[in-house]
Amino acid sequence: MKVVGFGDNVVDRYINRNVYYPGGNALNFSVYAKMCGVDSAYLGVFADDREAQRIRFALGKAGVESAFCRTEPRTTTERFDVVLDGSERMFVADDDRGTKPQPMVLRARELAYLEGFTFIHSGCYAGTESEIAKLHFDESLIEGSLIGFDFSEEPEYRTDEYLKKLCPHLDLALFSCAGISREEAQMLQNRAVSMGAKCVLATRGLDGQDLFDGRHHYQGKAEPGRNIDTMGAGDSFYTAFVSTLLLDGWRKGAELTEDMILRAFRKAALFSAEICGINGSFGYGAEIE
Repeated sequence: MKVVGFGDNVVDRYINRNVYYPGGNALNFSVYAKMCGVDSAYLGVFADDREAQRIRFALGKAGVESAFCRTEPRTTTERFDVVLDGSERMFVADDDRGTKPQPMVLRARELAYLEGFTFIHSGCYAGTESEIAKLHFDESLIEGSLIGFDFSEEPEYRTDEYLKKLCPHLDLALFSCAGISREEAQMLQNRAVSMGAKCVLATRGLDGQDLFDGRHHYQGKAEPGRNIDTMGAGDSFYTAFVSTLLLDGWRKGAELTEDMILRAFRKAALFSAEICGINGSFGYGAEIE
């Protein structure tokens, strides 16, 4: 069993502390999966700057495979400026100076590499939408992989057009639903399932979580912890949830049981609380030049 995060790698720059940390939804998934005891890899495009070198260093230290990544010359790593208010991280501005690498286009080499993965994860910030369909063509080498996608919280990633493009290919769709009611979250889950997603996970911050499999809603609870930095709270919950299900035997075509789901909720809440006790998404900070 092996999982892969396919897509974005960024750095989060804590401007009030003059330090930056590796991050990005797909990269975080890869690192958190390894922390949860699942063999993992990252697949994406690196810039050729100092920040990218730090990201690759962190992946190596974490034990995450990245041999099939590419480096794009004369590009800069995407940067996000952050300040902490207590333990809550707030993005204050996107720093897009320089040229970011273009998202990876999957070629025969990458498709053959992905053949061995049990679960492939990507998300709305990675620019991989056009590539997700390649993972489910009948002639695809990786027809048996489970596919997950993070739709985050912005309205532009919840339009009918966007959902129809992605949901038919997904075994697990994730939506961040903090700030909306349970009824609104469940309406969104119903829409995603009606458009083809097999299961839909809605996270609602301190109000807990809801998994919908097209027939039943299963509820989870948030786990309080000693928060130092909430960066990565959602990514860590999702990754631990997926990892626990996979370790319990979830595979393509298999149905999830209530016991599996509830156990995954509990372990994911505990892991997310643990991640909120460290700086950055998963540490490995370096000084901002």
